[in-house]
Amino acid sequence: MAQYRKNLPQLGRDLFLADSGLETDLAFNKGFDLPHFSTIPLLKDEAARQAIGRFYKEHIDIARRHGRGLILETPTWRASPDWAAPLGYSLDQLAAANRAGVELLAAVVAEASLTQPLVISGDVGPRGDGYDPGALMTAEEAETYHAWQVGVLAQTPVDFLTAMTITNSPEAIGFANAAAKENLSAVISFTVETDGRLPTGQKLGEAIMETDFETRKAPAYYLINCAHPTHFEDVLREGGPWITRLRGIRANASKCSHAELDEAETLDDGNPAELGEEYAALRRLLPTLTIFGGCCGTDARHIDKIAAALGNTRECLNVA
Repeated sequence: MAQYRKNLPQLGRDLFLADSGLETDLAFNKGFDLPHFSTIPLLKDEAARQAIGRFYKEHIDIARRHGRGLILETPTWRASPDWAAPLGYSLDQLAAANRAGVELLAAVVAEASLTQPLVISGDVGPRGDGYDPGALMTAEEAETYHAWQVGVLAQTPVDFLTAMTITNSPEAIGFANAAAKENLSAVISFTVETDGRLPTGQKLGEAIMETDFETRKAPAYYLINCAHPTHFEDVLREGGPWITRLRGIRANASKCSHAELDEAETLDDGNPAELGEEYAALRRLLPTLTIFGGCCGTDARHIDKIAAALGNTRECLNVA
C-alpha cells in the first residue's frame, strides 16, 4: 500500500534528495546493456536486479547520512506502450514488467531504516525521445497514450507519478490529466536545451503556465531534468509568476548539449563537487527549490556532494 499517496511530504519546506541517473549508471558504470535505453529488460536478470537494488540502497544511505528525506524513481521510464514492440514485449508483458519494477523498489524501501520520509515516484517517460519532441501529440492524444501506463502504476504502491524528460507542453497536459483521472498526484519534469527553452523552442515559464492553465493546476509541482545548471540558471534568475511552481532540479553531470551527448561514446560525469556547489547556488537564488537529484551522467557520488553543499545553505535560508 502506498504510504504517502494522500499526503506527499515533499510539498512542505524541508529539503529532499532524489536519486541520480539510473540508466547511465547501469550502462556506463555497471556495464549492463540497456536495449533502447530501457531498464525494463534488466528486470528479468537477477544480477541486474541486484544492481538496481544496490543503486537505491546507495541513495538511501546518502539520505540517512545527511538527514534528508528521499524520493526514489521506479525503473519504468521507458515502459509505455510504444516501447513494447521494440523491447519484444506484449502489452500484458509490459504491464507485468511495470509492476515488477515497482515491486523491486518497494521491497528496498520496506527494508530501509530511514527515519526521514522515503517516497516512491512512478517514473513515466515521454512517448518518444527525451531530447527530441518529434511529431507532437495533442493534449487529448497524450492523455489517451499515457493513460495506459498511468493506469498500471495506479494499481501499485507508488506514492505519486513523475513524467520525466518531457519536451513539450501538450504531452505534459495529457499526462497530468491522465494522472488526475486516477486520483494520483502528478509531477512534470521538463527537459530544456542549452538556451533554457524546451526542445520545441517554448520558454520554460510559458510551458509551466500553459500546463497549469489547461489542467487547472493539476500537477503538484514541476522539475527541470536532463540539462546542466548552466543551461537554465539565467531562466531562473529572470523568474516570473511561474517560478514558485518549480520545486526541484535533476541536472545532468555534463555541460554538453543533448546533440553532443547523443553522439558521445563515453560518459561525461562532470565534476561532482562542482555540481554540488552549482546546486547550492541555485538554492540561494531560488529558496523555493527543495528537491534535488540527478539525471544523465550522475550517480551516488554526485548526490552525496549535492547533499553536502546544500547542507551549507540551511542556516542562511532558515527554511529547511
